Amino acid sequence: MREHVCLYAGSFDPITLGHMDIIERALAIFDRVIIAVSKNPDKHSAFSLEERLEMIRIATRHLQGIEVVASDGLTVEFAVEHGAEVMLRGLRAVSDFEGERSLAQINRAICSDVETMFLIGKPEHSHISSSAVREMASYGCSLEGFVPKDIEHMIHRHFEQIKG
Repeated sequence: MREHVCLYAGSFDPITLGHMDIIERALAIFDRVIIAVSKNPDKHSAFSLEERLEMIRIATRHLQGIEVVASDGLTVEFAVEHGAEVMLRGLRAVSDFEGERSLAQINRAICSDVETMFLIGKPEHSHISSSAVREMASYGCSLEGFVPKDIEHMIHRHFEQIKG
């Protein structure tokens, strides 16, 4: 029997409860979910690649069938290299759809063997974004209800160190 694998790629700067919702729901569909953390030199992440990988590993340690890896280059090629038949994308709002649809069509033109699947986030997570979490953390706000409890202290510590 063939293993069904999906790739969930993003910057996860940091991982949020919205991301966790997509990951947990994906595990009900796929045997294995590869979480690919993007190494994009053009994007200035608040957290280092190592910090992002660590936060995701901590946040997902209770889940079976998860693999957390760093990625660079074209995501669709990374999916093929790692045996993923589907690239998973989460949608928070209808405004996310147009850009994601366009990207899915480009990926399909590059590699028709890999499908793109969209999961719509739960309404209670639609307001959560990594950028909002970073801004809240920079002001010392509670992140309860925005990020997994196990990593909240890591995010706050990061911003405390920046402030000195």
